[in-house]
Amino acid sequence: MRIAIVDESASRAAVIREGLAALNDCEIFVVTERRGLVARIGEIAPDIVLMDLGNPSRDVLEEYFAVSRVLGRPIAMFVDESDEESIAASVDAGVSSYVVDGLAPHRIRPILDLAVRRFNAFARLEADLAEAKGKLAEREVVDKAKRILMDSRGFSEPHAYAELRKTAMNQGKRIADIAEAVVTAHQLMGGK
Repeated sequence: MRIAIVDESASRAAVIREGLAALNDCEIFVVTERRGLVARIGEIAPDIVLMDLGNPSRDVLEEYFAVSRVLGRPIAMFVDESDEESIAASVDAGVSSYVVDGLAPHRIRPILDLAVRRFNAFARLEADLAEAKGKLAEREVVDKAKRILMDSRGFSEPHAYAELRKTAMNQGKRIADIAEAVVTAHQLMGGK
């Protein structure tokens, strides 16, 4: 596992490293410079990012939230104190674990595990949602193509679907692809 620790304080980063000492087979990278953070994280390509911000100003917190939005990795963020607005902003930014006043070596491993699990669970939910939206969009195109065949050729709904399915099988394509072609052709011919 590749772990990136983002911390401007070497002593605080050492606390995180100590908490990760028991992990076998992991590479740890410490990033202490805020400038070029996204590019540096991109070079490291970590499996997880641990950000220790101590007591950041609102601007610094927003800057790190902006970074977390583009990383697409599990992120555990440590801060010394917080408020509801910061917690809400961290969730919106995709932070998997937002830990207030909890930087202690013995807590690092469970927080890391939780961040990875939470990130993976959320990623599965996003994938399921995208798949459901895709199926819904395909269903709408198939329904539209059936309506076009029903109106233009006088087919019943089952007959229109059967024609779409038969054409898809004959051409080795998906029904949704054939339906999209029917809809596009209809639109090119001046239909709505």
